[in-house]
Amino acid sequence: MYVPNVSVDVEIKSILGVKLVEKTEGGTVNFDVKARLEEKERRSQMVKVGFRLFLTTKPSLVKFEIEGVATLKGKDANINEMLEVDPETKVPYVFHKVYQQTFTAMYLLSTMLNAPSPPSDLLFSSKHGEPVGDVSVESEATDAEVVSGEPEMQVAAEAENVEAKQ
Repeated sequence: MYVPNVSVDVEIKSILGVKLVEKTEGGTVNFDVKARLEEKERRSQMVKVGFRLFLTTKPSLVKFEIEGVATLKGKDANINEMLEVDPETKVPYVFHKVYQQTFTAMYLLSTMLNAPSPPSDLLFSSKHGEPVGDVSVESEATDAEVVSGEPEMQVAAEAENVEAKQ
């Protein structure tokens, strides 16, 4: 869902890319994505959400870890819409914006490592707007994870039949 009156600024705090094998052979590579979104701060017309993305491949060729903060600005009602979970994909709408903006960093890192890069449309097919793989969201609420009354969310997605780039 696109919410026109909400801006999402993504600040990457750290990024790690690790090539797990010396030679990558052509073939099918599946990408698994796990993400944590945690509300850090809420004010009138502004919410900061901390995120951590973990991408791994099957077979085990490369892994990426990205951590940062996404700042949502706009009307409170519109911001709350962006934080809702999409009923079709079970992924918070803001996660799509975070992935879109962090994809470029992962792509550049994978190019430097000469490793397969994750697809830009990992969660959605660019032709049909449908999920590429299985997507699920789990909410966990413990005293250490709850910030501003919001539980941390964990997102997992798997993309099938992604061709490895050489």
